[in-house]
Amino acid sequence: MSKGGVLFLLYPLLLLALVLNCQCEERKLHIVYMGNKPEGDASLASAHHSMLHKVLGSPSSAKESLVHSYGRSFNGFAAKLTKEEATRISDMQGVVSVIPNRQYKLHTTRSWNFLNLTVNKVGAPQESNVIIGLLDTGIWPEHPSFNDTGYGPPPAKWKGTCGANFTCTNKIIGARYYNSDGEYYETDIPSPRDSEGHGTHTSSTAGGNEVSDASYYGLAEGLARGGVPSARIAVYKVCWSFGCGLADILKAFDDAIADGVDIISVSLGGDEPDDYFDDPIAIGSFHAMRNGILTSNSAGNSGPFPVSASNVAPWSLTVAASTIDRKFVARLQLGNGLILTGISINNFDLNGTSYPLIWGGSAPNYTIGSSSDYSKYCLPGAMSTDVVAGKIVFCEALYDGSGILLANGIGTIMADVLVVDPDFAFTFPLPATLISPEDGHKVLDYIRSTDYPTATIFVSDAWEDAMAPIVVSFSSRGPNAITPDILKPDITAPGVDILAAWSPIAPPSIYYDDKRSTLFNIISGTSMSCPRASGAAAYVKAVHPNWSPAAIKSALMTTAHVMDPRKQPDLEFAYGSGQINPVAARDPGLIFDISESDYINFLCKQGYNTSTLRLVTGDNSTCTSTTPGRAWDLNYPSFSLYVLDGQKISGTFTRTVTNVGAANSTYTASVFMPTTIGVTVEPSVLTFSSAGQTISFTVKVDGPAISQQPIMSGAITWTDGNHVVRTPLAVYNYIPGAPYNLESDTSYTTPAKKTVFKSSSIYHENGIMRHLKTRP
Repeated sequence: MSKGGVLFLLYPLLLLALVLNCQCEERKLHIVYMGNKPEGDASLASAHHSMLHKVLGSPSSAKESLVHSYGRSFNGFAAKLTKEEATRISDMQGVVSVIPNRQYKLHTTRSWNFLNLTVNKVGAPQESNVIIGLLDTGIWPEHPSFNDTGYGPPPAKWKGTCGANFTCTNKIIGARYYNSDGEYYETDIPSPRDSEGHGTHTSSTAGGNEVSDASYYGLAEGLARGGVPSARIAVYKVCWSFGCGLADILKAFDDAIADGVDIISVSLGGDEPDDYFDDPIAIGSFHAMRNGILTSNSAGNSGPFPVSASNVAPWSLTVAASTIDRKFVARLQLGNGLILTGISINNFDLNGTSYPLIWGGSAPNYTIGSSSDYSKYCLPGAMSTDVVAGKIVFCEALYDGSGILLANGIGTIMADVLVVDPDFAFTFPLPATLISPEDGHKVLDYIRSTDYPTATIFVSDAWEDAMAPIVVSFSSRGPNAITPDILKPDITAPGVDILAAWSPIAPPSIYYDDKRSTLFNIISGTSMSCPRASGAAAYVKAVHPNWSPAAIKSALMTTAHVMDPRKQPDLEFAYGSGQINPVAARDPGLIFDISESDYINFLCKQGYNTSTLRLVTGDNSTCTSTTPGRAWDLNYPSFSLYVLDGQKISGTFTRTVTNVGAANSTYTASVFMPTTIGVTVEPSVLTFSSAGQTISFTVKVDGPAISQQPIMSGAITWTDGNHVVRTPLAVYNYIPGAPYNLESDTSYTTPAKKTVFKSSSIYHENGIMRHLKTRP
């Protein structure tokens, strides 16, 4: 055989060998966290490049791989690596953790008055020195909520800057953006400018100016403002139409800490909590705490399921969402005179005109293979334009209204068996209201019994909600899956039907292709409650600029309004210490302070690797005298006692309070708990002779053996006649780390047809509509 023939026969084998020996696995973004930033080390980026060079084999590959170098506030980097390369780096000296990049999602007027933080209680000169940093979708700088008229230059401590295609002002003093993937969807703008609306909404909620006559197309009209209207704002755009990258989140923390913000507000997170050093938000907020900065986090929108709260690190403030004393209702009237009330934010005025009313199931688009089984849900494309045009349609599902809009319908009446008693409202791109399944039967009976059924839908009314505040259904619940000895969430704040600023190029309703424009929008989520707590923290920080993050957090928790336990079966797992009370938090009387060393001791007792923690702290003495155990001695302003099935209730907590009230004061303890649980506070009287004095006490909890016991709770309250310092105490059965997620358990699901939401509408991104994506 000729030489060429041999080569021809060997060619497939040679090709196979090349394939087997090549680097075929795609490199994906990973975060390499290396803990504390070494003192005086200005060459971290070079060190990061050197590490990559050792693993990847060449300087050019290392340079191409490196995406972010974290070195302003802590040590680490983000790089594109294969799994094998990531493993090799994780084994290198000095590496705390290697985290695959993932996408987190966003957790998305009158409400400040509802919290008693009225206009006359804000505006002190020192409030303009407070800088609130927000990790979000950016900001719309021309919005009147961010006008800088009357503002002086930024505080002297400020070291931040503005990103490309963006001009900062004396109100928005910093703006950066991060996109480690380098991908941009059609609606994304490569600058700190906001095209989603979410970041503009949260920024104005925390620190927006006063804007008169604000409304959503005439609804909820009034004065819109942030918690601290004169505060400065710094934005760190980490979220895009497709989500929020972990590598970008950590880089934003690195910058925000070094820039000099006072409060960091993070209205985003994962579906469930991660181990502290595998979670960029926990890592970033830990280093923020080390630099005197409190991080306020949303608890998540995965409620009402237990063990669903995210962002549960003890050094950050975890915020649930609750209602205010206003709810939006949209009435409808049938042709027979029957008036029904639904929940909706409907700004469309039909002027009382009645239109033909049909059932969605009678209008299938047969051309595409639709049937009544599909069209009754009024999904896009499933509807016949010939039948729907000019009519109001009754739909058997909560959806975004696009199915009717695209079929030239007038409006929609929705009833959904999965949404029996809605406690928050949506905005829609056409006249719409959501009624109860029971009232849905009345509408369907009317349609079927009438030759020419008609209906009209009225503009929404704002009704007083006498039940408020209650924690909304979507707000994520405890217990804390990572450290059940720490009660989470910490607190609740208004997060339902909140009017605030909006990007004029973002969709003004839940329909992703709604082309209308508005400067204000009404939306719901723990994304909305988080900046409320951030604003309250800034309000306290302005008066007490030298207080630690833990002191500010303690003040917010111990002065919170007590929630009514009769309205909330999951008690503190829903609302933590209660609803924020910013005015009272400025003068809490006593605080539970926590230092960095206290948190490190907590981590040591939780069994974290000693060498890892020494990298985090930069201190070789870390964990030398700590024995693993329960977290009962962390000086937390609440008490959580989990008990395994069959065990007796037994625990002893140690706490230390600092007097920040009158020099000479005496506080007396009172205990409220179910009668089956014994609580002893020793000493029960604390006498202070100076401001700043600290006194320790113990709380002993005991009771009978319990099994399958849901949360039982009460509180320990200290009073001196002027101050009330309240700390909740929860007792319950739980196995640490046990999840509760029926969505992942196929034994609880039925065959379902998926309805896929297209990107961009904020409710689809923040997870609130996640539980409504499958239809029976």
